[in-house]
Amino acid sequence: MHDATDNRPAALLAMAPGVADRLFTAAQRKRLTGLVRTDPALVADDFTAPGPALATALAEAEILLTCWGVPALTGSVLASAPRLRAVVHAAGTVKHFVTDACWERGIAVSSAAAANALPVAEYTLAAILFAGKRVLDAARGYRALRAPHDWHGELIDAGNYGRTVGIVGASRIGRRVIELLRPFDLRVLLYDPYVDAAGAAALGAEPVGLDELCARSSVVSVHAPQLPATRHLIGAVQLAAMADGSTLVNTSRGSLIDEEALLRELVSGRLHAVLDVTDPELPAPDSPLYDLPNVLLTPHVAGSLGNETHRMAEHALDEVERFVKGEPFAGPVLPAALDRSA
Repeated sequence: MHDATDNRPAALLAMAPGVADRLFTAAQRKRLTGLVRTDPALVADDFTAPGPALATALAEAEILLTCWGVPALTGSVLASAPRLRAVVHAAGTVKHFVTDACWERGIAVSSAAAANALPVAEYTLAAILFAGKRVLDAARGYRALRAPHDWHGELIDAGNYGRTVGIVGASRIGRRVIELLRPFDLRVLLYDPYVDAAGAAALGAEPVGLDELCARSSVVSVHAPQLPATRHLIGAVQLAAMADGSTLVNTSRGSLIDEEALLRELVSGRLHAVLDVTDPELPAPDSPLYDLPNVLLTPHVAGSLGNETHRMAEHALDEVERFVKGEPFAGPVLPAALDRSA
């Protein structure tokens, strides 16, 4: 029973089974229960048929603390949550579960997209530097040859000194990648129709058109959001413009690349690719992507993984604390920006 003297807001966790166990450390759980009234063991993964405990928690909740696998917050769900005032998402995009009904109700929404951007940018930095150094080629050749060889002669065109890197999209991740590239002797190009010349210069990048970026860059890294307008943003024309031996890095969404056109370039051996996302997300079992020697394929792990999820949890707890104190969110999601953000 609720203690009438306890003025802390009520909160409910909503995410896929098992996510909460991985998301929070013991210390973070303790911090959560100090900020709000909640049962950390009660986690909603389905709002369609809630049991008595979940129905009561939903009816009392002023805050939903969400993460991967949270059910959609439809109008009928919100009708069962009359006191709900805020959604704090301990992950990136909220598009898959925050509905128009949330905005119509005036519910405040926060996202940990800024926290999740950091490991994606770190993965991208490693991919860019490894691509310039031709690390995968060297490792593969070394493993196959197992004998003395003039590697310096074979890799004479490798190296990161003076390379040109093209960043497609000045998103949170794209901007963080540009920031991480600053200490290196690299030239950075940027394509983003929403960033003018002054904005690009402030980031330390040269603004160019997409086709020019592809033609001039040794590595092209994609960081634009998944929108109808960005489907196959990198198509056959852009891929053909890329120089022989250059590398395409995609940590955004697979739909931004025309995968059929990319496969033609990869099978020919003309281009290299580092792909953390594909379209579809799991390539078919017979896809050449699994076996091509010029492709590094990873299973959507560039974002928060393992202990990196605790950074998102910390961000979410900071937001919960701001809500409790009556302060604005540091990472608010604004409906007007959703049409051009992830």
